[in-house]
Amino acid sequence: MLKGFKQFILKGNVVDLAVGVVIGVAFGAVVTALVEDLITPLIAAIGGKPDFSKISFTVNRSEFMIGDFLNALISFVIIAFVVYFLVVLPMNKLIALTNKQKPIDPATKKCPECLSVIPLGAKRCMFCTTILKK
Repeated sequence: MLKGFKQFILKGNVVDLAVGVVIGVAFGAVVTALVEDLITPLIAAIGGKPDFSKISFTVNRSEFMIGDFLNALISFVIIAFVVYFLVVLPMNKLIALTNKQKPIDPATKKCPECLSVIPLGAKRCMFCTTILKK
């Protein structure tokens, strides 16, 4: 029983996920500090409101505290921006570079059925055995 648990824990995916969660939590703390300590005061210097967490409005004696939501929204936008431009975009470019199609050799053609590259003079596809028309 413990052997199976040990194999499960030491699988690459579980360890990678754990590392990703820990890094994500640490990154979230850094971004939250950035928003609360730098971005919010900068916006407050322009807009005149020094602390977003105190922003609220009242409707029929019900107070709606929207300041913390604004801080969380700004944090989310910054995190999304950083993740997109520093993780997603470079990974997409790397994947595009590795998946570039090789030019087709003039002595070959594509099988119309399975799209495999086969010799130009082939009468039958060697991959899917489709009979080819000349």
